[in-house]
Amino acid sequence: MGLAEDKGFDGDAFYRALELTVDARSQTWKQVAAKTGVSASTLTRMAQGRRPDAASLAALSAWAGLNPSDFVQAPYKTSQPEAIAQISTLLRSDPNLDLQSAEALEAIVKAAYERFRKVEN
Repeated sequence: MGLAEDKGFDGDAFYRALELTVDARSQTWKQVAAKTGVSASTLTRMAQGRRPDAASLAALSAWAGLNPSDFVQAPYKTSQPEAIAQISTLLRSDPNLDLQSAEALEAIVKAAYERFRKVEN
């Protein structure tokens, strides 16, 4: 599979890292499926070199503590996310805020950020 098809994602390396995590935690794939909600058939297909769907990739990454971005080698890959995206993520994951409050704060921060950020020409 070429870069255009896989977007630079090394699914084999991701699966190997996931497999090592499963082994290190003395888990079975059946337990992983039960804990993550990822079907056993998806896990089997991954073992055969197929790519998981986005929701399965997210669930498995969260369970294993793996960052899917670490498995991407592509010219468009950036070393750090935009600050405003990081702030949004933090606000939306804050257990002290409901979604509406997080969105309101995000709008305030975004407006201030746009006003004060340096624009490079």
